[in-house]
Amino acid sequence: MTSPTRAALRTRRPECPGAGRRRASSPRGVRQDGAMPESTTGRAHDAVLRHIEDSLRSGALKLGDRLPGERALAEQFGISRASVRDAIRSLEVMGVVRSATGSGPNSGTIVVSDPSSALGVALRLHVASQQLPVKDVVDARIMMETWALERAATASWAQEQLDDARRLLDAMDDDALPSEVFTLLDSQFHIALSTLAGNVVVSTMMESMREAIRSYIDDAVTRRGAWGDVVHVLRNHHHGIFEAVEARDGERAAQLVREHIDWFYRQSL
Repeated sequence: MTSPTRAALRTRRPECPGAGRRRASSPRGVRQDGAMPESTTGRAHDAVLRHIEDSLRSGALKLGDRLPGERALAEQFGISRASVRDAIRSLEVMGVVRSATGSGPNSGTIVVSDPSSALGVALRLHVASQQLPVKDVVDARIMMETWALERAATASWAQEQLDDARRLLDAMDDDALPSEVFTLLDSQFHIALSTLAGNVVVSTMMESMREAIRSYIDDAVTRRGAWGDVVHVLRNHHHGIFEAVEARDGERAAQLVREHIDWFYRQSL
């Protein structure tokens, strides 16, 4: 009996059920239900972040609005609820939303805007990693604050705004203030003056930079000692800066704040 040839063997293949019928396929990267599989989106929660950004830009979402729940967002984007939670946490860190459990008007995930807090946290971590030297942060602060006080001399601002800085100035004159309370008021005083320039980005960056190095300032003040001598000089500086701003003498205000910051950091850091 003659053995079958190779060609004959190749033609003898078992029949498969449904052979010859091609299955309908979805476009590459898209599930048959229309949702993007998480493996093709990089980090799945990016879809939620992009949606929030687009909605804020278009006005579909506004400050105070509440986001849909986790389940609704997961179904909308075809991703897991865990990925939705990751997105919400990212938005909280960035100061875009605030989440609270329970029921009532303050529960759920609400759109807010707290950029200085988010930037302050990021800057503080990078300062701690020593990738952003404290000295460079101080130099950047001097550049921004001197610009802000020069600009404030010709900007339009209400008397109430200057009164906010005056109240902080008066509060710092209390001899009984602990150093950590004084440095907190000091930070708020400088920010209040910088807002007179009318540039929200500059005042936000100022607040973030102050927040990023405030713990270093408190530690340095504690180590140095002789706080009574230091605070006396700081009060005199603050009053001089305030008087120059009130008189709309931008050049003098900028000069005084530069000397004030240089002096303090030479003493402290």
